[in-house]
Amino acid sequence: MSDPTRPATWFQRYLLPGFAFKAVVIGGGYATGRELAEFFLPSGPWGGVAGMLLAMALWSVVCMATFVFAHSAHTYDYRSFFKQLLGPLWGLFEFAYLALLIVLLAVFGAASGAIGAAMFGWPALVGSLCLMVGIAAFVSFGNEAVERLFKWVSFFLYGIYALFVLLALSRFGDRIAANFALPHNGEGWALNGLTYAGYNIIGAVVILPIARHFRGRRDALAAGLIAGPLAMLPALLFFVCMIAYYPQIAGEALPSDFLLQRLQLPLLHGVFQLMIFSALLESGTGAVHAINERVATVWRARRGDALPKRARLAIAAALLIGSIFLADRFGLVALIAQGYRGLSYLLLAVYVVPLLTWGLWLLWSGRLRPPPATPPLAHSTGGRP
Repeated sequence: MSDPTRPATWFQRYLLPGFAFKAVVIGGGYATGRELAEFFLPSGPWGGVAGMLLAMALWSVVCMATFVFAHSAHTYDYRSFFKQLLGPLWGLFEFAYLALLIVLLAVFGAASGAIGAAMFGWPALVGSLCLMVGIAAFVSFGNEAVERLFKWVSFFLYGIYALFVLLALSRFGDRIAANFALPHNGEGWALNGLTYAGYNIIGAVVILPIARHFRGRRDALAAGLIAGPLAMLPALLFFVCMIAYYPQIAGEALPSDFLLQRLQLPLLHGVFQLMIFSALLESGTGAVHAINERVATVWRARRGDALPKRARLAIAAALLIGSIFLADRFGLVALIAQGYRGLSYLLLAVYVVPLLTWGLWLLWSGRLRPPPATPPLAHSTGGRP
């Protein structure tokens, strides 16, 4: 846990929330291009871009509302947040989140398994296990370790995406321009953008521990506004590169690998796959860390002490082991196509709609009140009860 007496830096107040939000949403399908192919390529090049811009705008709006609500109510984990927003119905979100978390971790595991198979010829389960061990290691150390992961992986990720885009434009920029110039009907872009934004917007709630850094509503609004573009920019640039091989790339399980093979740069291929694995690691870490922080809040309220590292590790292991077998049973494409859409509509119903109606009214009317303060942490060795 970071030192609460140390003032939050400009980076922690404005950029870290966007990096953390990106960390959760980038996941297996975004980083590999599979989600982009599933949700945006069917609308064609310009329709896909329109859908992505719509999703980005929705992310910013919901992040702004979420961060302001959390700061005003002093709710820094999803359980506390939804007890304030939904009252006795808060368990509806937890059900939806746990269902989505299992699918997300399965997708991350399937993607890491595909990367291990493509690069080293490993069985898919080996790559999935490597990812799960990494996630469990980071979440066991709490907020500070997770925030550092978000920070440094973000720098690595943006740098590799920038290099990839420059090389792709230089190698097949003419194909990209030609495909953008062709007529396309662009049908379904709005629904696809809404669906994609819907299940990914959960990232705004997953990263609520970072809301502790805000000094006021202005910080929360600015961080939420920035979060949408920070999260969508790499996807938008990668989508433009994918258009070079539209429409055949839509059927690829790993569009990123498809493009890297055509660049014929083995070193970049290896570094890009490492970047994808890092993105999977930060996404899975953020999602599991939210569960740990939800449990930690209850643990502290009841025992007056920090959640032990061994308990954090045990919670992570239980979630990850079940998801590994789900990832091994189903492929990446099937998980994204079948699992995400229904959960997207459920999350819109139990999170986004209540937040943008009842939640904003609570803020505007001044009726939102912080929950009772939890007892201070007991002094103990290593955070053990």
